[in-house]
Amino acid sequence: MPTEVATFGSGCFWCSEAVFSELQGVVKVVPGYAGGTLANPSYEDVCTDTTGHAEVAQVTFDPSVISYRELLEVLFSTHDPTTLNRQGGDVGTQYRSVIFYGSDEQRRDAEAMVKELTEERVFRSPIVTEVVALKAFYPAEDYHREYYRRNPSKPYCQAVIAPKLAKFRAHWKSRLKSAAPPQRA
Repeated sequence: MPTEVATFGSGCFWCSEAVFSELQGVVKVVPGYAGGTLANPSYEDVCTDTTGHAEVAQVTFDPSVISYRELLEVLFSTHDPTTLNRQGGDVGTQYRSVIFYGSDEQRRDAEAMVKELTEERVFRSPIVTEVVALKAFYPAEDYHREYYRRNPSKPYCQAVIAPKLAKFRAHWKSRLKSAAPPQRA
């Protein structure tokens, strides 16, 4: 099974990992850091808001089951792409909305999606999502991986991730791993 990789920053990587992990065709999701100047940053480094890294989810997916464009649709439906350097109560450049593309095709698809959403006025405010080339991805520390699955009763998980997941599950019900396989043309 040939796979592809998508890398998205949409605020807290715990939320992103929880969302993308539930989609049919997603093989794995790894939280990490991208877009900064420091090699091999730690969570503590990134939290200083001086390294330039964003918290990201790197999504490995099977394009015969789910397309990159569909992943972009999920991305834009599960975070606010109009707030600069923040998502909800999480504030700082590490929480920015960003698409790190790995190919010219991904760049074109991401730019087209931003253009379409802007022209259709899907959001009340301008989209501030960056579309930039992925130069390096650094996996987050082990304790960040599968955070929501391992810690569903933690206050942040209950207050932020659980409501986001509920909304996501309702909207994308037919595309969840627990649903029937999608029909492809």
